[in-house]
Amino acid sequence: MSTESAQPVTAPVRPTERIVAIDILRGFALLGILIMNIQGFAMPAAAYANPTVYGDLTGANRWVWTLSHIFADQKFMTIFSLLFGAGIVLMSEKLDARGQRAWGLHYLRTFWLLVFGLGHAYLLWSGDILVAYALCGFWVYWLRRLRPRWQMALGIFVVSIPALILLTTSLTMQFTPPEMLKELRADWQPASETIAAEVASYRGGWLTQMDARVPRSAEFQTVGLLFWGLWRAGGLMLMGMALYRWGVLTGSRSRSFYGGMVILGLAIGLPVVSWGVVQNFANNWTMEFSKFGPGAQPNYWGSLFVSAAYIGLLMLFARTRALSWLQNALAAVGRTALSNYLLQTVLATAIFYGHGLGLFGSVERVGQIGIVAAIWAVQLVVSPLWLRYYRFGPFEWLWRSLSYWRFQPMRARMIAPAPS
Repeated sequence: MSTESAQPVTAPVRPTERIVAIDILRGFALLGILIMNIQGFAMPAAAYANPTVYGDLTGANRWVWTLSHIFADQKFMTIFSLLFGAGIVLMSEKLDARGQRAWGLHYLRTFWLLVFGLGHAYLLWSGDILVAYALCGFWVYWLRRLRPRWQMALGIFVVSIPALILLTTSLTMQFTPPEMLKELRADWQPASETIAAEVASYRGGWLTQMDARVPRSAEFQTVGLLFWGLWRAGGLMLMGMALYRWGVLTGSRSRSFYGGMVILGLAIGLPVVSWGVVQNFANNWTMEFSKFGPGAQPNYWGSLFVSAAYIGLLMLFARTRALSWLQNALAAVGRTALSNYLLQTVLATAIFYGHGLGLFGSVERVGQIGIVAAIWAVQLVVSPLWLRYYRFGPFEWLWRSLSYWRFQPMRARMIAPAPS
């Protein structure tokens, strides 16, 4: 790699070229994702989708799970996926404006994101989302120049595919071979021996954890992506492209527009998601109802509306001068989102896995939220401090250096002055 400090012909955008509203929204989404991911760090994998599998689900713990599900589950992942699609268009537009070819850089960036994701999934945590984003990035890129209304329509169609798969599975379950049904039920409601083995694996050393992490990662990156992840994330990326081009994600629409997003999003999304919670508990979280049947649909669709409300709220927030310290901190987290995403994994696995404190399976949901708040505090403080001295987060720097095949100037004072 070259070590030139001058601005290369093809180079990352300067801090002054960034859209602050997008950075704030990305930072908000990155922090919010941890509300759900903490369950994957702290508890057996099956408990993420089926809360009756493990841990206390009464009193305060039930309230924590319920509120997390209503306000966080799939909501922040939705925003992050929308922003990923917007980012593809944003980078393409900037490079096109400079007269440079965007596709080569896009595919290099996407390749290295895939490498990071595979390392993250198999070496640290099976709940990685970077692999799914990279694989989606390979194909949605070619649709970046569709008219926004077609991007939105196609995105909605693609997002609907997992819901249709679940519906079809539910309607045809009576024809499923008994052995396959047995395996599906064992995955949804694992036996106590299976749970105990997973807990023992993650409380063990790093190599011992591989017994649980590797097969779970492989399952998520095959079956999970084929039937859910690629469609959900890819469709949302297409929708994000349209929303960016319509000015929704950049804070360019009117206050009344964003206010309408907040009101309609919450008025539709919260009742739908809440109804799903009530129905799933009423039906005892059976696989037939909650995984494949009607219980799987409310949050899948309702989360889109709640996410829209969050976007509207954050766009309104970004247009005010209120809590400027928080806006700056969120924007800093958003500018270093990849590093902060990986930092969440490093901190959480150090707390829950055997190479650290080994608390896996022993912290109830209330305690998990306390850990989330502590990690948020670290990231909101460290991120703006880091960006006082450095141009990128550490993994953003590595990603860009590999993508441009030259060492990027890291210290903030090394940034070349903008041309007049």
